Amino acid sequence: MARKSKKVRPVGAMEANVDKMEAQLKTWAVQIDGLTAKAEQAGEQAKIDFRQGIDDLKAKRAAAQIKVEEFKAAGSEKWEGFKGGIERAWGEIEVAFKELKL
Repeated sequence: MARKSKKVRPVGAMEANVDKMEAQLKTWAVQIDGLTAKAEQAGEQAKIDFRQGIDDLKAKRAAAQIKVEEFKAAGSEKWEGFKGGIERAWGEIEVAFKELKL
């Protein structure tokens, strides 16, 4: 009996974009954890000051994660509708990282 081989379909633009976005989200999560650890080692006032910035980063990252999930659910044909929101979310996170200095 002949075995059916599974065809490997090439990764499309949507899958490549999603993979890249998910990798960046994971990187940001690790960076946020690192900032949280640094803040915990700082003095009491610094902890208070940086906690707000770290909470803001976590919220922005969560919002970006939601945008990626919505995009995945909608499919690649809807990319143009999600592109602006995803790019805006990414920009906000990058600015928040730059503004938060420990």
